Amino acid sequence: MKLIILDRDGVINYDSDQFIKNPEEWRPIPGSLEAIAQLNQSGYRVVVATNQSGIGRGLFDMAMLNAIHDKMHKACALAGARIDAVFFCPHAAEADCHCRKPKIGMLEEIAARYNFGKLIGVPVVGDSLRDLQSAVALGAQPYLVLTGKGMKTQSAGGLPEKTIILPDLAAVAAKLL
Repeated sequence: MKLIILDRDGVINYDSDQFIKNPEEWRPIPGSLEAIAQLNQSGYRVVVATNQSGIGRGLFDMAMLNAIHDKMHKACALAGARIDAVFFCPHAAEADCHCRKPKIGMLEEIAARYNFGKLIGVPVVGDSLRDLQSAVALGAQPYLVLTGKGMKTQSAGGLPEKTIILPDLAAVAAKLL
C-alpha cells in the first residue's frame, strides 16, 4: 500500500492567520483537489494530519471542525478525489500534548492505523517546519510546499536534510507519479 500524509491548511486549502473557523472560510488551493485525485488514481491512500488548536483556544468546536471537514470531503468527491482519513490535534500549544506537530503522536497513530511499523520513505507534505520535523522524526520523506506558510518557512531556513521543496501539492503529485 502506498501512503501519503498531508497537512491541511496551506497544503490543501488556503490558510489564515485567524484560523479556518467555519466551512465558509475553507477554500481549496487551485489544483490541490485534482492532485489528490491523481494520487488516489495511482494507488495512494491520502491521509490528513492537522493541528487544530482553534478547538483548544475555544475559537470553534468539534461540530464546526466536522462541518469544515465535511465540506473538504465533498469538494474532493466533486474533483474525483478521496481523503481516506483525517487525524487532528485539538490542543492548544500550551497543552504540551504528544499529538501536536512537531511531536510525533499523530503520525505514530497514522502508522499504527495503516499497519506501517515505521513511516520510512512515506511522503509527508507540509507548509511549516513543524510538519517536516514530525515527518523526519519517523523516517518519512518531508516535502515543503510553497503555498500557505511555505515561502516563509523556506526563507527562515533550518529545514531538515533531504526536504524536497516544490511549489504546491500538484507539483508533489507530479513528482511522485
